[in-house]
Amino acid sequence: MRNRWLALAALCFAELLVMVDNTIVNVALPTMSRDLDAGISGLQWIVDAYTLVFAGLLLTGGYLGDRFGHRRMLLTGIVGFVGVSVLAASSQTLDQLIATRAGLGMFAALVFPATLAIIVSMFVGASERAAAVGIWAATSGVAVAVGPVLGGWLLEHYSWSSVFWVNLPLGAAGIAAILLVVPATRPTATSRFDLPGLVLSIIGLGLLTYSVIEGPHFGWSDPRTIGGLVVALGVLALFAWRELTVEHPILDLRLFTNRHFATAAAMISVAFFALFGFIFLITQFFQAVKGYGPFEAGLRTLPFAVVMAVFSPVAMALSHRFGPRVVAVAGALLMSGGFALVEVASRTSGYWELIIWSMSLMAVGLAFISGPCTQVIMDALRPEQAGAGSAVNDTTREIGGTLGVAVLGSVLTSVYTAGVGGRLAALGVPDAVRGIAGESVMAGVEVAQRAPGNVAESVRVAVQQVFVDGLHSAVWVAVAVTLVAAIAAAYLLRGTARADEADVQPLEIEGDVVTARP
Repeated sequence: MRNRWLALAALCFAELLVMVDNTIVNVALPTMSRDLDAGISGLQWIVDAYTLVFAGLLLTGGYLGDRFGHRRMLLTGIVGFVGVSVLAASSQTLDQLIATRAGLGMFAALVFPATLAIIVSMFVGASERAAAVGIWAATSGVAVAVGPVLGGWLLEHYSWSSVFWVNLPLGAAGIAAILLVVPATRPTATSRFDLPGLVLSIIGLGLLTYSVIEGPHFGWSDPRTIGGLVVALGVLALFAWRELTVEHPILDLRLFTNRHFATAAAMISVAFFALFGFIFLITQFFQAVKGYGPFEAGLRTLPFAVVMAVFSPVAMALSHRFGPRVVAVAGALLMSGGFALVEVASRTSGYWELIIWSMSLMAVGLAFISGPCTQVIMDALRPEQAGAGSAVNDTTREIGGTLGVAVLGSVLTSVYTAGVGGRLAALGVPDAVRGIAGESVMAGVEVAQRAPGNVAESVRVAVQQVFVDGLHSAVWVAVAVTLVAAIAAAYLLRGTARADEADVQPLEIEGDVVTARP
């Protein structure tokens, strides 16, 4: 009994390692913007290169775990993650950093699906599995909020490369823990790998993300933007057609014919869409508008992690009592309400008066969606679908997060670049300087700092106000998406049973005991 819970702790630590990297760079973005001469789109790519590759290869990681053993792939992933972290820390240009972030995402894709697959195989009873999955899901959300805190502390003492050097001791600790307490897993029989499907999925998702991120710079009506979006959707449609017709698909789209599975997966995707987008926006708000240092900015995201950790077990208990439908719908409404509070924020809004309450509502909402919906996904599948289901669950998180940064970041960029030039022109700022300020809000703050004393404050206020206008526009998207998700879940998740009503049967597969609902 105790060994299983120790193994769960080790697996959650491994999950924490790769999930923290989703957001640890956020507080470093202003510093990277200055040191690497990166605009807003460059900063978006520093974040999204990781999540895009992570999401695109999660299914591959799950397949390799099935074929060669999940524990083996888990260890391989952590070793590779540590190795690429050295290259990321040594990057000298924006392109090098983006490339190494993509490499980190590749190895993270081996780690993440293995953690959930091993947990599912270790915990047999319905209540124990629900608790273990709830802890795993909570760790994911907590890690996303912990990233800015850890990154901020490192930046207060070291250069931005420290956010990658820290992966070395953390990775070593993770490897030691896994070797000591996580049991080895036997490979299972696997079918031929669907390489064309993998290539189509990566091209489709990559082009979609690229077109959304670069849309504000090319122009949304530019043929490159429209063409990129059309081609991306066409490639994804071709991917869907292949997966429905090939004998051994990399992603079994027929899983989505299960209404509960499809809705729960979509809810998790929406939750992480909102979360990743918000973290990307708020860390810049803290530094560019409120003037906090990196550690101060990261520390102010810590309540998100604390609230998430406190309410995740509450969410699972409520799901047992009232069913996941009620809890997940409440979660989406809470997230929507948290985002709506941001709409009344201004550049002078106080952290304790407003911002912390909006973050807390979002954190409770994420806790209410993540654990219960993960449990719905696993309960909705037959035993032989458990591996594919966990991979889909992982993939929806990362795809949602990738699109959250891309979409919300691009809405912000569109409003900022369209408005800052006019505001600064009215103050008599030269064209060349206005162009620099339009690259990113941190570039605008830098322009204000270098402006003559009689106009510096006016320039700073103008830059910050335009940024807040963009923040409001981006947040409206999150309000709408989470509100629609709540309405849809209320209808589509009807009929889901409480976890303690599940008729769980142990089933022996290739020497590992797994459980499933019929």
